[in-house]
Amino acid sequence: MFTYNFQFGMNDTQKHDDKIAKLTFASVYPHYITKVEKKGRTIEELHQVIHWLTGFDDGKLKELIDQKVTFETFFETANLHPNAHLITGLICGYRIEGISNPLTQKIRYLDKLVDELAKNRKMEKILRED
Repeated sequence: MFTYNFQFGMNDTQKHDDKIAKLTFASVYPHYITKVEKKGRTIEELHQVIHWLTGFDDGKLKELIDQKVTFETFFETANLHPNAHLITGLICGYRIEGISNPLTQKIRYLDKLVDELAKNRKMEKILRED
């Protein structure tokens, strides 16, 4: 999927969690853009999804990208949407609702929302509005 989709065995879960926590959001963000634009979606829609999940407006998102914050810092400063727990299913071979590391789960929530956007799901479904 993205450049940070590391392939580790089940015994390497902590190693996997540590690696993705230390990745910068700025290094992955262009991949999100490419993925959604390839499927006819817009950066504005991507930002809408990120805003829904994290509470970040465009200004804050730009600031975090410019600062090259890690995913760990990114989600520490986020105000996660109360319905984020409704994001379920498989992403990168892992069942989201079964991920025990809270940070990894939040990162995979974002990955799942980006995937749904790229799959042309309706925005109200992606944002768990029904």
